[in-house]
Amino acid sequence: MRAVPPSPQTGPISIGPKLRATRLAQGLTIEQLAEATKLTKGFISRIERDETSPSVATLVMLCQVLSLPVGSLFTAPEHEVIHLDDAPAINFGGSLVDDRLLTPRAEGEIQLLRSTLQAGASGGDDFYTMSCKTEVLHVLRGHITLRFPQYDVHLAPGDSVTFSGHQPHTWRNENDEEAEVLWALVPAAWSGSS
Repeated sequence: MRAVPPSPQTGPISIGPKLRATRLAQGLTIEQLAEATKLTKGFISRIERDETSPSVATLVMLCQVLSLPVGSLFTAPEHEVIHLDDAPAINFGGSLVDDRLLTPRAEGEIQLLRSTLQAGASGGDDFYTMSCKTEVLHVLRGHITLRFPQYDVHLAPGDSVTFSGHQPHTWRNENDEEAEVLWALVPAAWSGSS
């Protein structure tokens, strides 16, 4: 299995809405926060709208007044949309396969891949294991054979199979038509190295 290297966030970090939500949850007005921090109302308003970036000292002071851990401003969003057209292509091995990562690279609890398997595509002749506890394979279209040392599992559209990532296995699209599958790996299986 090849590693999926982490990548930095591509857009700006949005802290203003989190500061505003915390202020409002505590029933504070901008004027009250300005008085407590000795900052102007206009400056606080611009920070809350992400129109300006405060210094580290100002940010720490705002968080202290709001009893908000500074680190909580930089946690991942509660949801992140990944459009299939924007999903990064990754290589988990295999031949004649296009793997797309559908979960954020920083997500460690689960990893979801959408794989397009050309006719004859396979995970290789040798059995392999994954560094995850559980794998789920769901067939969207086409047919796929999931191979284990003792037996094979033939899957058709709509079929799913759940098994241990530590169980030796491989797969093959033995048909003359393309197949498309979803893989869920729990926890995420990348090693973190490039």
